Amino acid sequence: MAAPAQYDIFVIGGGINGCGIARDAAGRGYSVFLAEMNDLASGTSSGSTKLIHGGLRYLEHYEFRLVREALMEREILWKMAPHIIWPMRFVLPYFEGGPRPAWMLRLGLFLYDHLGGRKLLPATKTLNMRTDAASKPLKPMFTKAFEYSDGWVIDSRLVSLNARDAADRGATIRTRTKVIEARRGEKDWTITVEDMRSGAKETVTARLLVNAAGPWVDHVLTEALGQKGAHHVRLVQGSHIVVPKKFDDPRAYFFQNKDGRIIFAIPYENDFTLIGTTDRDYKGDLGKVTISDQEIDYLCDAASEYFAQPVRREEIVWTYSAVRPLYDDGASKAQEATRDYVLSADQSGGMAPLINSFGGKITTYRRLAESMLVKIEGLIGARGAPWTANSTLPGGEFGVHGFASEVGSLRVDFPFLDEKHARRLVRLYGTRARKLLGAARSVKDLGRCFGADLYEVEVRYLVDQEWAVTAEDVLWRRTKQGLRLTKDEADGLAKFMDGLDRGVIAAE
Repeated sequence: MAAPAQYDIFVIGGGINGCGIARDAAGRGYSVFLAEMNDLASGTSSGSTKLIHGGLRYLEHYEFRLVREALMEREILWKMAPHIIWPMRFVLPYFEGGPRPAWMLRLGLFLYDHLGGRKLLPATKTLNMRTDAASKPLKPMFTKAFEYSDGWVIDSRLVSLNARDAADRGATIRTRTKVIEARRGEKDWTITVEDMRSGAKETVTARLLVNAAGPWVDHVLTEALGQKGAHHVRLVQGSHIVVPKKFDDPRAYFFQNKDGRIIFAIPYENDFTLIGTTDRDYKGDLGKVTISDQEIDYLCDAASEYFAQPVRREEIVWTYSAVRPLYDDGASKAQEATRDYVLSADQSGGMAPLINSFGGKITTYRRLAESMLVKIEGLIGARGAPWTANSTLPGGEFGVHGFASEVGSLRVDFPFLDEKHARRLVRLYGTRARKLLGAARSVKDLGRCFGADLYEVEVRYLVDQEWAVTAEDVLWRRTKQGLRLTKDEADGLAKFMDGLDRGVIAAE
């Protein structure tokens, strides 16, 4: 019987933090194995509000270090992935007697502009809502607003691209692969994983184990590692609703609610408006996280306080919900729990080391990974130097203002693409859209159309390059074409992908 494969680092969890850690480590020369029991970004990392932001509201809770770090990351990440990350302006309407006085908002936005070394993003300005177009969809009670900068990210694609880059640098990435046991030795871990589709088991060894399982981090400690009573994370549910677009303005809105919480209303996928998020403690099954009726009512009511045309339940075309694994700092309210991350190293009795990752937010994933590598170096020795700050993610090899020219260039090379299709491909794949399209010279060469502008060539690329297995992986994580395909079309894609998974070509 062959000896188990040996790795330097074994990462549990295929969310943004796990994939970011795997990428950074692989790029420094460590051998890495990452196991994700479901799909990449199938948990928290595809259920965010999809913002690369400093966290304006965190200033109220004196989270200055976290906010500064996040603000600094906005432009770094934008340069890394200008196809899936771009700037967005936010309008914060103000009215007398609102939850926060004008001086507090001005002070917060002044700090926001100056705390993080902003260079490319435009500064805050005050709007006259009697004349500014931002007032058009709102009730007439707002006479003033503040407009500030943050960023937008296609969150689940950020995860996929980190995983792709990690694999390109030598990491082994396994999805639908669950860690069922991890035994600790003096020099290494012996880890048994199970393929969740075939049931096949495999054993590998690693010098160091990273637990980056997000909401499941305590489950891993208790079930796979045998640590009884682990409780380090506070599970907080955040839910969103998507409705047909409520406004044509490219800016997003930051709404302050009567209860002191905030929600965003954001232009989404060209034809929709995204509204969220909620904050409430979650005690249910992590595999069955769905929006509640109370959350739907809360988001509709909160947005309707601002929009002239109310947001009605029957308008909703999609909802999504995820659980944030916040570090349990004892905060009394879910919205007050820290969004900061905590990395806890455990080298009990001189045995093989374990590092647990608690908390964090999508904006600071790269910094979390760098901090993790500092701990890893201290435990198993250093390899390469930090490198990700000046790197690009797959497809991001163009300038931060180069998106439009990249679309134009793609259409020159593939003139059969219409403008909308080309823009979508560059948004998702950047320069790798050319690899996806390959030798295609006509629409016919793209293969079967599953609905909207989702063609077989794109589906096959996602299966071959980005670990997509099911229709849900394609429609709701790698793309958002689930918003546009009918049920029959989605069923057709599911049948086709089932055939690919079994090694046969599905019939038309």
